[in-house]
Amino acid sequence: MFVSFEGADGSGKSTQAGLLRAALAADGRDVVLTREPGGTELGEAVRTLVLNGPVMGAWAEAALFAASRAEHVEEVIRPALGRGADVVCDRYVDSSLAYQGIARGLGVEAVLRLNLAVTDGLLPEVTFLLLLDPGVATGRHVDPDRLEREGTELQAKVDAAYRELATLFPERIVAVDAARPPEEIAREVYERLRDRS
Repeated sequence: MFVSFEGADGSGKSTQAGLLRAALAADGRDVVLTREPGGTELGEAVRTLVLNGPVMGAWAEAALFAASRAEHVEEVIRPALGRGADVVCDRYVDSSLAYQGIARGLGVEAVLRLNLAVTDGLLPEVTFLLLLDPGVATGRHVDPDRLEREGTELQAKVDAAYRELATLFPERIVAVDAARPPEEIAREVYERLRDRS
């Protein structure tokens, strides 16, 4: 099973990914918890560059995320799925669709084509979209990265972009109210995942 978590920065993705990993592991399952950008040596280098590096064009940004994702799928995700493990990923393709495809104006179809090409069409069975008011999410930033420093205008665009993606891909994206306590959200995620399997 391949599950991803999406949402604006500060929505609780990392927390929920960790809680789901723990719940699945408690069921005796082999679980790989990973993140994007990151998950590999190349991915971590790209993470540093895109989150802390210089201002860059939208396509350069999209291409760097796609390069990181290609390596991540080849080195981490496909091998884990191949041995029968579950993969829980903090961000995946939908981040690029929301940030570069919609918020940066490159187009969902163009960015999706790029990412399907570099991942050989690999998409999660389910993506949990954590919806949280952008103002609340922004207030959670402790050490803002390059994208977070772009301010509330970008974060509002990203929030709207994610909501649009939920309507474009309803068979895969499950929207979840992230304004509740983490344990309550985790219970809903676990139950909804169990209902789908």
